[in-house]
Amino acid sequence: MDVLGGLWHLLNFFAPALGIALFASAMAKLLWRSALQGVPWLRMALWSAGWAIAASVGGLLYFGRDGKMATYAAMVLACAFSLWWRGFGPGRR
Repeated sequence: MDVLGGLWHLLNFFAPALGIALFASAMAKLLWRSALQGVPWLRMALWSAGWAIAASVGGLLYFGRDGKMATYAAMVLACAFSLWWRGFGPGRR
């Protein structure tokens, strides 16, 4: 595999985590507009992306390959928890 092929594999590995984080952050800001008025969208998106990527890497390490439904469920739960933490929980600041 050449460098460009490796880069594409890496980007495609992180794409689901980034996609769900960006979409969930946008929907949270849209649905709870007044409650999340003081919380910046970028901060919510970065935290949820970080936790979704961590869940994806954890699933890869645990299962030995990516693309398992349990890993995707863990990404959704990690993203939801981080959005709650940053939007409504103790990490709101």
